[in-house]
Amino acid sequence: MANEDKMNEMDEGRQVVAFKLRDEEYGVSILNVQEIRNLTDITRVPFSSDFIKGVINLRGSVLPVIDLKKRLGLAETPYTDDTRIVTVNIDDLHVGMLVDAVTEVLTIDSKPIDTKKAMNDKSGSRFLSGIGNVDGRLIIMLNLEEIIGTAGEGK
Repeated sequence: MANEDKMNEMDEGRQVVAFKLRDEEYGVSILNVQEIRNLTDITRVPFSSDFIKGVINLRGSVLPVIDLKKRLGLAETPYTDDTRIVTVNIDDLHVGMLVDAVTEVLTIDSKPIDTKKAMNDKSGSRFLSGIGNVDGRLIIMLNLEEIIGTAGEGK
């Protein structure tokens, strides 16, 4: 039954949560997203990596928050009313990611995701898993394992 579900998911595409960072749209698998929260007070942590914004209290647990623009090497922009913290879970590691705005949940067909063209620059390509095309909109798919898996290490 599980294999059948995976085959159906491959035929129908996969659902992603799409969000904005500056003027581009990015996406992560909906299976990794726990919740989307409004921006709240973030406590800075001394001596942490520059892309770690700090930590928040999430129902009694301490949740690290990554400044995703900084992690991807994008220029900073001011926070707005649309700024959100997307809480993701990778291998039982829970992390918040600051994004400019969450746009919607999309279904991306499996075939249009182009991983080869997204990987021209080897230094930053480890953070990308491909580019999806939804009705002419390009969605840059992020590799959460790389973004979060190296979060505890310095650059």
